[in-house]
Amino acid sequence: MNKVFKDAKSALEGVLKDGIMIMSGGFGLCGVPNTLIREIRASGIQNLTVVSNNAGVDGDGLGLLLETRQIKKMISSYVGENKLFAQQYLAGELELEFNPQGTMAERIRAGGAGIPAFFTKTGVGTLVAEGKEERSFNGERYIMETGLVADLAIVHAWKADTEGNLVFRKTSRNFNPMMATAGRVTVVQCEQLVPVGSIDPDHIHTPGIYVQRIVQLPADYEKRIEKVTTRPRAAA
Repeated sequence: MNKVFKDAKSALEGVLKDGIMIMSGGFGLCGVPNTLIREIRASGIQNLTVVSNNAGVDGDGLGLLLETRQIKKMISSYVGENKLFAQQYLAGELELEFNPQGTMAERIRAGGAGIPAFFTKTGVGTLVAEGKEERSFNGERYIMETGLVADLAIVHAWKADTEGNLVFRKTSRNFNPMMATAGRVTVVQCEQLVPVGSIDPDHIHTPGIYVQRIVQLPADYEKRIEKVTTRPRAAA
């Protein structure tokens, strides 16, 4: 099966429908699949549930889908960098399911591993626990969290081979690898595309069995910096 597509539009063809759940990788603006997000925006699909650590920023990342009001619900752990997100949520125009960050990561990992639910101490006795099953193990209280599986997972990889074996770099490893395993269809945008056998098996973070479609980014693909921090040069 040829997994390599010529562009984002063809890679997403036949997958995008109103009302689906999408997992979108990345952390802040690092490792965000922006090219695929822009194509989702252009498709015009509506009523999306999106699983992502954060909701991008105003004018970039998932913020692009908030602008067009294509997202109905977010499942996230951090949304503090997006004013439009806050406005829509406070106005009752956007549903939000808050997750502690580690819990959300484990829910995604569990979904990819075929684990329907697990128990955690995180959130016991707080608003996070409302409506969730609670049990006691060894005298400690735990709440049940469910695994997450999406109709579509979109991820950004540093390197991929033509079979979909993936390598991620640094901060982009936070959510991309586990989301790649938890989508019924996983579409990858990659910076480098290499032949099968070019990646040392010990260096592969996500096996190609989880990946259905791949699109290579152009050489001039822009990597946004969320907060530019500099220091003055030493005096001559």
